[in-house]
Amino acid sequence: MRLKSVFILVFMLSIGFVQAQVSFVAKVSKKTLGINERLRVDFEMNQDGDNFVPPNFKGFNVVGGPNQSISNSWLNGKRSYLKTYSYFLVPRAQGNFIINQATIEIDDQIYKTTSLNIIVTAAVIKPKDENSADYLASENVHLIAEISKTNPYLNEAITVVYKLYVSNEVSITRGWQEIAIPKFEDFWSQNIEDKGKQQVFKGTFKGKPYRYVILRKAVLYPQKTGPLIIEPLTLDIPIDVQGNLRDMFGRRRMTRVNITISAGKRTITVKPLPIEGKPDNFSGAVGAFNFNVSTNKLTLDANEALELKIRVKGTGNLKLFNLPSINLPSSLEVYEPIRDNKIAVNIKGMDGFINDTYTVIPQYKGSYPIRPITFSYFDPVLKSYKTVSSEEIIIQVKNGPVTNQPNKLKENTSNENTISLANDQFKYIKTSVKLISINRPKFFKTSLFWCLTGIPFLLIPIIILIGTARRKKLSDVEGKRFRKATKLAKKYLSEAKNNLGKQEAFYEALERALHNYLRAKLDLVTSEFSKEKITILLAERKVKEVVISDFIGLLKSCEFARYTPTSDVTIKQDYKKAVGVISNIDKQIQ
Repeated sequence: MRLKSVFILVFMLSIGFVQAQVSFVAKVSKKTLGINERLRVDFEMNQDGDNFVPPNFKGFNVVGGPNQSISNSWLNGKRSYLKTYSYFLVPRAQGNFIINQATIEIDDQIYKTTSLNIIVTAAVIKPKDENSADYLASENVHLIAEISKTNPYLNEAITVVYKLYVSNEVSITRGWQEIAIPKFEDFWSQNIEDKGKQQVFKGTFKGKPYRYVILRKAVLYPQKTGPLIIEPLTLDIPIDVQGNLRDMFGRRRMTRVNITISAGKRTITVKPLPIEGKPDNFSGAVGAFNFNVSTNKLTLDANEALELKIRVKGTGNLKLFNLPSINLPSSLEVYEPIRDNKIAVNIKGMDGFINDTYTVIPQYKGSYPIRPITFSYFDPVLKSYKTVSSEEIIIQVKNGPVTNQPNKLKENTSNENTISLANDQFKYIKTSVKLISINRPKFFKTSLFWCLTGIPFLLIPIIILIGTARRKKLSDVEGKRFRKATKLAKKYLSEAKNNLGKQEAFYEALERALHNYLRAKLDLVTSEFSKEKITILLAERKVKEVVISDFIGLLKSCEFARYTPTSDVTIKQDYKKAVGVISNIDKQIQ
């Protein structure tokens, strides 16, 4: 009988222990979803905590949250508590993704959730309800990718323009978010930036009047032949749709929904350049070009430099081929060319010129012809190769040694033939040195020697004092707790400053900063974090009523900001107000 009683007692204690355990878990609405669906993630805890840190949600965009909810109930004399942070996510791409751990601090202990594996599949077909706001929004908003040419040649320019069509039945009053951006693999690509404000145009889509805006323009040069895929642009868009409910004046109320739309994958079939008629010196130029070879002078002396410039100008893949090289006589010293270009990328492709500038120095007197240089390119409009040649250039070197005259060096004669040298020909040889005497004084028993020897003995009492102060600081438990909470308050206030342009992140960080500051000053726990309790405690500590009112006002601003939009001016004012309030409380609190 006694053994049975002991067993029952141990069982009841174990039940109480399990009930007292802290629970902090992550839950998702589904573990497999389509690229066009949303995911809800909840972080639940059975005890109140502080300093909640969510994961980075790699592979997803956060389109909602964090939303906070608290459930507190009593059943048969037992308290049940549940606090939840909720996020709404949209996947950026297909594949397997991991939602990493979130952390929370409960009773000075750090708790972590387990990681969750999420599978994102291709877009799924959603059931259509013609009366639902989601269906109406999806039927009245379309994202289209317009491609100038779907069957180009290799290295021929094509243009992709992304347009967002919106019918007159719905409206977009808030900005959209890009979920997936096309990477244009196997293409050389460059986006065309439109300067100025985004313009709204009128047009038609499937025979119906629509408004549209141009979201992106990109110029592509295919680098491979065969079928190439252009990945889609995917957006998350808030759309206002007329609902079935009406206001007191009989007007239909607007309902806001978020939908995910995509331009869809597009396939480009790239043709290879023809083999027939391909020149031997063809280096991959595709477009329409002019070719020119010029020099800055035709007459000069030996060891004098001239510039030889090769230029290709026109429209085509200017950045994707090499200019022809030059082959000059050995008596002309040629240096590596300097590349110069001025290329603009517009809706038609690259336009401009590229130069290779060679520095040429003749060594001897004479006449030197620069033979014509040829350049070949493929014209996709004419569908044929073109070869252009430069004119022959003759360089005249007036003064200098002659190549067929022997160079003899004779001693003690004044009639010897010499070759003139440039003044800076040997400038790389170092002609000045700095010598250091090897008879320097010894270091032993010098003033510096005695100073360095005595410093360790002077540091011993300082180290002892620092160690004593450190042990005293570590033994001060209350002080350690105060410093920790104050440090956290400063940290979150700094985080709020860094998020001045982001409403939700700013007010979330500001609320944490105020919370931790009160924990430091008033020794409050989270369950006592009510405005009435704060007002009473601050008044008891001799804080002025105006300052208390400002502090409570900041807490209300943090709450209202979750549900109502706030301007940047108001956010900056709340930050300055928080700095001032914390400073005033520090001065007045007793």
